[in-house]
Amino acid sequence: MRMDGAWNASSESKGRDRLLDSTGLSLDRLPMLHVIFDRMSTIWVDDFRHLAASPAYCSLSTIESGRINDILEMYESNAIAGVFQAVQWDNQVLVGFDRDFIFTMTEVLLGADGTEPPIDDERPFSTIETRVATMMFEQISKALRTAFALVTDTQFKLERSETRMDFAVIGRRNSQSVVAKFLVQALNSGGEMFVVIPQSALTPMRQNLSRVITSEPTVRDPRWSKQIESEVQRAEVSLQAVLEKRYMTLEEIATLAIGQTIQLQANPRTLVTLESEDEPVFRCLLGKSDGSYSLRIEEVIDNKKDIIDDILSR
Repeated sequence: MRMDGAWNASSESKGRDRLLDSTGLSLDRLPMLHVIFDRMSTIWVDDFRHLAASPAYCSLSTIESGRINDILEMYESNAIAGVFQAVQWDNQVLVGFDRDFIFTMTEVLLGADGTEPPIDDERPFSTIETRVATMMFEQISKALRTAFALVTDTQFKLERSETRMDFAVIGRRNSQSVVAKFLVQALNSGGEMFVVIPQSALTPMRQNLSRVITSEPTVRDPRWSKQIESEVQRAEVSLQAVLEKRYMTLEEIATLAIGQTIQLQANPRTLVTLESEDEPVFRCLLGKSDGSYSLRIEEVIDNKKDIIDDILSR
């Protein structure tokens, strides 16, 4: 009886998967796909900054479902497609760049400034353009793996690239699949990138894709973070040493005259406040060194505590 029950449960699961494969996944019930593809575009743009002087912008345009044949037919003779093996999924994924994307990325990587008119040519892709596409495929494979790590870990290994969509086969051409389309812009030009994933690859993880994961920390590029930290540390900051502050009325200020003496409550042991942009930072002891005034830091100022103390003392 136990064996029959286990067999029946397994049969029901397989039957349910076949039914889902034939009818198509409901994208409305897979909100995590939007999060993953948004994340992929962000990661790719961050990596691309290290390759070119001109920035590129990438945004998720749509996520649609359809048959592989119908999807690829729209890009026939107008795109380069990369076929990837998703190792842990035991499936294949296709990433494609349309003609405008390839031309734009080639211009950016070769140092163009955007003053030349966009290329409008139906010629075959050159060797350089094909190499640019291959380099972009390698970047996208890394971005895909990092983005999908929210729900599953898999490697995307580039097997080959194709310029004819008839040869960009990743399964039965009438199989259901999901396609994510991205708008990419650079140098006042742009193009389209698309990612095609067979539904059979997504069905096993549909439960994880049905709920949005928000606890994942933001992906950080160590090189980019280090560069930002370096630039911030080189920023110039002005400091002011304040011995004492006095509050006076406008009338008292108006009666001040040249030669008049203003009495201070401070003495030689009074701590000097070191400020930056009117914000107190340190308390220092005033002294002399080589004939000049000097400051020795005595304590760090807790701004929140000191503000409260200042309010209570008034």
